[in-house]
Amino acid sequence: MTTASAAAAPSTCYQVICDGMKDAGKLGEGREPTGEQLAENMRRLNKYVNYLQTQGAILWVQEDVALKAPVLQAGKNAYTFGPLGDVTSISRPRRIIDSGYFLEPNSLSKRPLSMISRNEFNTLSTTVQQGTITSYYVDKQLQVPSTPGLSMVVNLWMTPNAQAALGEVHLVVDGQIPNFSNLTDTMAFPPEWALCLEWGLADQICTGMPQEVVDRCASKSLSYEAGLLNWDVEDASTTFQPDPRGGYSGKRVGRY
Repeated sequence: MTTASAAAAPSTCYQVICDGMKDAGKLGEGREPTGEQLAENMRRLNKYVNYLQTQGAILWVQEDVALKAPVLQAGKNAYTFGPLGDVTSISRPRRIIDSGYFLEPNSLSKRPLSMISRNEFNTLSTTVQQGTITSYYVDKQLQVPSTPGLSMVVNLWMTPNAQAALGEVHLVVDGQIPNFSNLTDTMAFPPEWALCLEWGLADQICTGMPQEVVDRCASKSLSYEAGLLNWDVEDASTTFQPDPRGGYSGKRVGRY
């Protein structure tokens, strides 16, 4: 039986910063970064990690979250996701990934739910009528530390009746990867991501260096980022089908 070697262990924030600074020509051999450099570069590294998530990475922060009793209630169609909301299992949800499904209360069979846009939700003839849940609209809120409860509101349609409230609404939620807060923090990434973070940071901090260094950092960063995004995908092939609602050809398809 083989075991993971020490070399395959995730890098710490400090190691990524030191390697990135050396790649950018900002740290000589045998030298240690200053406290000011460490603080600035940890901030830049966190920004880069957050940017990568906007590009469709990271699969392991996606979670199947169930809206069920006692949270799911008859007559209630809006549910807040976040530490101060109705659903608290994900501290900082970023988005809902299409599509969800409803788990029937008796047979435990599943049926798909469709995600609708703000315009579709606003133009529904009614949003208070109770009945079978068929779709949902995700209202994204400003996500800041001062208002952690205002992360995301999921509006169900139709408003669940007594029978629907006995079932479960399942949604795949894309969460926030933890940012570095200490230099000794290990990456919440597999070791395969180390080079991407290292050169991504180097590309950000190489301003003012010779053009050869700037070009190398930019090229390496783009190459490793592309490789990471092509690797961090589901193993199964992806299939597409026409939107059964029709007339909404402008709907964006997310990458996951």
